[in-house]
Amino acid sequence: MLIERDTQLSLLTALAASAGAGRGHIALVSGEAGIGKTTLIRQLKASAPKTWRSALGGCDALFTPRALGPVQDMAGVLGPDVDTLVRAGADRQALYAALLNRLGDGQGPFLLIWEDLHWADHATLDLLRFLGRRIALLPVLLVITFRGNETGGDHPLRRAIADLPEASRTQIALTPLTPKAVGQMARAQGLTGQWLFQATAGNPFKVSEIIAAHAGDGGAPPASVREAVTARQARLDHAARDLLELISVIPAAVPAALVHQLAPDTAGDMIDSLTAQGILQASPSGDLRFRHEIARQATLDRIPALRRRAHHASILAALRALGSSAHLDQMVHHAASALDGAAVLEIAPEAAARAAASGAHREAAAHLGTALKFVDAAAPELAATLYEQWAYESGLAARIDDEVLDARRHAITLWRLLGRQDKVGENLRWLSRLHWYRGEAPEAARLADQAIRVLENMPPSAEQAMAYSLRSQLHMLNDQMDDAVAWGERALALEAQFPNPEIRAHAMNNVGTALVFRGRTEGEAMLQESLTVSLANGLHEQAARAYTNLSEYAVEFRRFDLAERVLAEGIAFDTEHDLDAWTYYLSGRQALLRLEQGRLKDAETISRGVLARQDLTLVMRLPALQVLARASLRMAAPDASEIINAAYEDALATDELQHVVPARLSLIEYGWLSGNLTAGQEHLDALLALTGADRHAWNLGERAVWARRYGRVAPNERLNDLPEPFRREMDGDLAGAAAAWNALGMPYAAALVRLQSDTGEVLGAAVRELGAMGAQAAADFGRRRAAHLGLSRALPRARRGAYTAARDHPLGLTRREQDVLALIVKGYSNREISESLGRSPRTVEHHVSSVLAKLGAANRMGVMLRVQNEPWLLG
Repeated sequence: MLIERDTQLSLLTALAASAGAGRGHIALVSGEAGIGKTTLIRQLKASAPKTWRSALGGCDALFTPRALGPVQDMAGVLGPDVDTLVRAGADRQALYAALLNRLGDGQGPFLLIWEDLHWADHATLDLLRFLGRRIALLPVLLVITFRGNETGGDHPLRRAIADLPEASRTQIALTPLTPKAVGQMARAQGLTGQWLFQATAGNPFKVSEIIAAHAGDGGAPPASVREAVTARQARLDHAARDLLELISVIPAAVPAALVHQLAPDTAGDMIDSLTAQGILQASPSGDLRFRHEIARQATLDRIPALRRRAHHASILAALRALGSSAHLDQMVHHAASALDGAAVLEIAPEAAARAAASGAHREAAAHLGTALKFVDAAAPELAATLYEQWAYESGLAARIDDEVLDARRHAITLWRLLGRQDKVGENLRWLSRLHWYRGEAPEAARLADQAIRVLENMPPSAEQAMAYSLRSQLHMLNDQMDDAVAWGERALALEAQFPNPEIRAHAMNNVGTALVFRGRTEGEAMLQESLTVSLANGLHEQAARAYTNLSEYAVEFRRFDLAERVLAEGIAFDTEHDLDAWTYYLSGRQALLRLEQGRLKDAETISRGVLARQDLTLVMRLPALQVLARASLRMAAPDASEIINAAYEDALATDELQHVVPARLSLIEYGWLSGNLTAGQEHLDALLALTGADRHAWNLGERAVWARRYGRVAPNERLNDLPEPFRREMDGDLAGAAAAWNALGMPYAAALVRLQSDTGEVLGAAVRELGAMGAQAAADFGRRRAAHLGLSRALPRARRGAYTAARDHPLGLTRREQDVLALIVKGYSNREISESLGRSPRTVEHHVSSVLAKLGAANRMGVMLRVQNEPWLLG
């Protein structure tokens, strides 16, 4: 019976009605243990229309939670495709696709219930994010329950909830019963309402448990829930109490088969009796639980430590007897609790492999971490394997701290003792990668060279090819392109002997990038082939990397048509596959494209949107920060100096020229526009000290023209090899240089060239164009220069107050298309959009098609995902 929960039930019912109409939602039901979350949800489930399909699953308080625990529980209801993939431990992309197909199959709406997500594994939280981003277009109400008092601000569940679209989630916090409600329940049993409220603080489970215990013997009521649980169980026979005590150490659903294994002679009768008395509850599948976790914990608390350990050992033996039907996660939990090191070392690696296969890399690392607690009992080879596997899974889970690096070093030491040089080389390569991810490029290079030396003393192998490709990548990232090509070609030659699509895609990306950044167009075909190989083999990260390097080349070499296409495809691909870090990196490159096109406000909007994400690594957020620095200085933002210096410090931390050079160019431009040439001199000197082999032609042109603007003698840059705009400026042909920039679609660069003119008409035109772009710093520079030359009369009148530049949509959507986009995101159909905007269905269909094309989205789901990742697209 529900008491004082009518409002919450009505809200859930309304959300269900909306979901039934195709606009799905997530309800977040929170409250302390015993507050009535499960009772509320089950009432909702019971009242759902017959056309609804429902499925229920939950998470458990194991040392390491089950990977995708709720989905495992409900797999049978979600159809044979999902069930098969879950049982097979299939990769998460296949499982996600099957789950989406099932939820949107048109056979009726779904009510999905996930309980106790405060214990959720990270794979379940990733799935929550995945569904949350798509649920608005599905006929699904997903209800999750959790203990709000046990999920602080830094709890993984809280971070996952924060990632859910605000429009698709509703918080429902349950509060204790009022004294009036408790009094009504108490008086029905002859108890004092005030006393019962004080003893339970209005917690519904505690109230009902004390009432049930009192009703059983009619004596004095128990003073606490623990006493109430003890009192109820005291009325049971000895065998039933022993069974309850035994299964209380299982913090998960208990299969009936396991109970029969633990008590083969009496299990059936005891299960019937205990469920009839409301002490245990059985699910539709026959799994058993205490009526509430509070009751289980109260039972568990009475057991002495030594007897608990013995119980864990008994349960482990029973699980082993069940064979393949036993959950490995539970077996690891009970083996570790029984301090059975041999069992942990046997089972935990298998459980980790199963978790990793489903994408639960944090849980895989946790299982391996449990095994490492018993590593002293492991043979050296097993110990080395555990260290390297734990480091690998931890790295995939975005953990790259000193402990992870130390694990790799432990593995290297052990493999050396065992004479396994192949494994030594492999771990050195991984150690190199870890240091690179931490922004420690010199140490990464040293370790990569060490790995190569070790592996070259052995017969050729795929691992050696990958080491060569890593070395190629490190050279490429540091703009040492000739070396990058040489090492990449060695990797490809070796890969031909040991075919591996990932090595091929990786190496071709390195070589192709190195070639195009030295002006050799054949590299573009290699990058395209790397992308093709990656897409054909489901290598999502390698595909993301190919899109990234292609877009960087297209933007930096001012091939804006190619840049528009690759950025649109790449961001759509990364978004579809939830590759958030890569998505935001590409968004930073898109911001750079808008900056180069003179769309400063769009560049600022995109870059600030990316930087608002606090969970991105330094490398992934740096492109956006560099653009924000340049846009801020050009718009004369009050905090421009602060942003520019922050971008420079972060660039220096990477120790990579691809980041350091743009940061220095920002400071050089800032010094020139502000009239403080001394401030930019240091950075210009650093660029001039680079050899011609260090940068590509467009970068060499940049430093050449800045040297000229600063009154410096540029190094011998082979001027005839520079791109036309730079070559013309170096020749003193300012008009020709400006025209060349305008032909490329770069009005800001053109205006910057014309600011150097001594002609009032040219200076005036440049200032007007810069003002239209919102480039206030350059416009002010032009005015100061005109004043110095006595040409101020030729310039347009300065605007008063803050200048607001007219702006385009970052992706070029018209005003009407922006209106259509907003309605698509709200879940409107074409007919509803037509009615809302007063436009014909054919016109709306045309607008929707245009929106999809400009966002690179295949369907409305793709539009929804892009807007969730890039909220600035809504304006």
